Order: sequence, then C-alpha cells, then structure tokens
Amino acid sequence: MLIRTGFFSITALTAALYGAELAAADAAPAEGAPAATEAAAPAAQPTAVVVTVNGVAITRAELDRATQALLALNHMQAPADANQTKKMEEAAQEQMIAEELLYQAAKKEEVPDLDKKVEAKFDEVKAQFPTPEEFTKALKKNGITEQELKDLLRRDVVIGVYIEKQSAAGTAVTAEQAKSFYDENLDKFKKPDSVHASHILIRVAPKATDEEKQSAKKKGDDLLAKLKGGADFAEVAKQESGDLSAKQGGDLGEFSRGQMVKPFEDAAFGLKPGDLSEVVETQFGYHIIKSTGKTEAQTAPFAEVQEKIVQYLTETQAQKQMVAKIAELKKAGTIVPAVPAK
Repeated sequence: MLIRTGFFSITALTAALYGAELAAADAAPAEGAPAATEAAAPAAQPTAVVVTVNGVAITRAELDRATQALLALNHMQAPADANQTKKMEEAAQEQMIAEELLYQAAKKEEVPDLDKKVEAKFDEVKAQFPTPEEFTKALKKNGITEQELKDLLRRDVVIGVYIEKQSAAGTAVTAEQAKSFYDENLDKFKKPDSVHASHILIRVAPKATDEEKQSAKKKGDDLLAKLKGGADFAEVAKQESGDLSAKQGGDLGEFSRGQMVKPFEDAAFGLKPGDLSEVVETQFGYHIIKSTGKTEAQTAPFAEVQEKIVQYLTETQAQKQMVAKIAELKKAGTIVPAVPAK
C-alpha cells in the first residue's frame, strides 16, 4: 500500500514508511549471482549532505529514501544500470529541492487550524492500514515515529495550502477560452454510437454437455415465447436470468461497441428500441436481449463538457504557474550541491 498525500511531500512520506523495506530488498544479492571480483566503492554515509537549499541540508539517507519512493510510486524496480540509477536520483533530488523551496516560502504564511488539519491527515493515513497494529508495525519497521510522521504531514498541509493560494491567485479560465479549446479539439469530444439494453441469461457451464446445452437453449426459446406473449421482461429477468444484472431486471445500462462479446454486440446493435432479439449464443450461455434505447455517434455538445474543460484548463494553468514559481524560488535561492569526495 502506498500512502498518498499532497503534491510534493508524498515522496518523503512514502519513503518514510516504505523506503527502508524497498532499499533492503534492492540491497539483497540475487540468488546464484556471481561473487564480485573487486570490492565495491564504499557507500556514502547516511548523514552525508548531498545538497543544501538556502542552508537547509538534504542528506544521503533522505535522498535514498526519496529515490526508493519515486521508484515505488512509478511501479518500477531499482535500475541495474548505473546511468539509470543516477537519473532516478537526480529526479528525486530535484523533487526534494522543489519541496524544500515551497515549504520555506509556504511556512511564512499562516495556515488556519493547522493542527486540526494535520490530525485529520494523520487519521486519514492511519485509516489506510487494515488495523492500528499494522500501522504501528509499518512505522517501527521503517524507523519513523508517529510524531515524525505528523511533522511530514505538517509540511504537506502547509505546502498544499500555499499551492492552493498560488493557484487561486491566477487568472480564472473564461468560457471563451473553454470554447476555443473545445473547437480546437473536437476529436476529443466524439461519442461513439451506443445502445441501452437489458438481457436474460441462461447460463451454460464451459464444460457443459451437448444435452445440457440443448436444455438451456430450449429454456431460452420458451422464455422468448413467454416474452412475445406479453410477459414483463424485467420480471422474467429477475426470476430466470443467471446474470448479476437480474436484480435490476436485466438492465445492462448503456454501452458502446467493443464492450461486449461480439455475438452479443452484433445482436444488440441490430435491434430497434423496444425490440427483442432471438436467442443469442455466447461463451456464457444463451441470451435474450431487449433494446431500450439507441444513441447515434455524435460530438458531445459544448454545454455538456464545458465544466470538465474549465477544470482541465484550470489544473493545467495551475501546474504551469507552480513550475514557474519553483523556477522563481530557485533563481532567488541558494542551492549548493555537495562536492563529491575524491
């Protein structure tokens, strides 16, 4: 389980709870691996400073944990290639620098009810574990106390509030901008044709005998005759269908091409609203399908997607603003990489 918190200190937090375990796994030699022919270079001391940000040190241990967390968050294994390892470390270091710069800027501003917000975040994180014991075990296993976790969450809250304020200070996305985006990206708003259908399934086991299949087919034919005679489709589905949709009277909702198996799809799309299909065979058994609606392929009208476009453009604008803010903070700050030992 990965703990997800804010935009930047997510790496630090995840590293704190999971980094040690990941690092230990990566450090273990592979079974059957040949012995090294020459001694490996001595590892840097955990307390060694790798970079300072306006006088605040980031240590080797912090960078290693952040790198492991970055790998975990991207579902990646530790790279065997030294160049790839270096790139991952550089990415993690850049993220840590950005986080530290933002925190230094953010902590100058007051955050209302900060303690309450931190406690709420703490409870949210704790709730992600199956039991309180599992949470405590994760903390102990990775050498972090509850207070240290709360300190990380405090940074998270402070940075998050700062980012929200910076974003709110930006120019609001106008309806005209949203419409321009819509007009320039019409392909993104095309909706394929779809049908709304219900079905009754007479389920057949994968290894059913010919006799069992014939019996299921006969039941399907009998139910179809009953429906054509005026029986209520939803009621018959509730009583006779072997699908989970039976509880909803067989209602499958709306679906487009490619979402159902081919024989079912062909039959459903070939019906007019209100029509019943013949008995259709698929790998699941025998179906009776009823079309309850059909929508032709179309482009979603602007009014339908305007809100989502505004949200997308707002988020994109906020990201650009934050990148620019970090660049501004870097330019005004003093970032000093450690000099590699010779």
